[in-house]
Amino acid sequence: MFTRIVKMEFKPEQVPPFLANFESVKEKIRRFPGCKFLELYGDKQDATRFFTYSKWESESDLEAYRTSELFIEVWTTTKPMFRSKAQAWSVDTLHSLT
Repeated sequence: MFTRIVKMEFKPEQVPPFLANFESVKEKIRRFPGCKFLELYGDKQDATRFFTYSKWESESDLEAYRTSELFIEVWTTTKPMFRSKAQAWSVDTLHSLT
């Protein structure tokens, strides 16, 4: 299992439409095969900066999502709302303390 972190910065007027769209697709993303966890974070200092944090069973599961109709629909809607290019990282958990 690994974690995918995506940083997105939106045009200020696009924040409400982004949040509304995320609300409508979050359960579909979470139920996508291989997705085990999904959260959306908002930056405390910049109300236009958001991060998704998702856990995936395997890289092939994430790749299947990234080539799916669902992702194409989400990305086609979301990408024009950005004020800068999204950044993404795939990371392995080295230590976890709860």
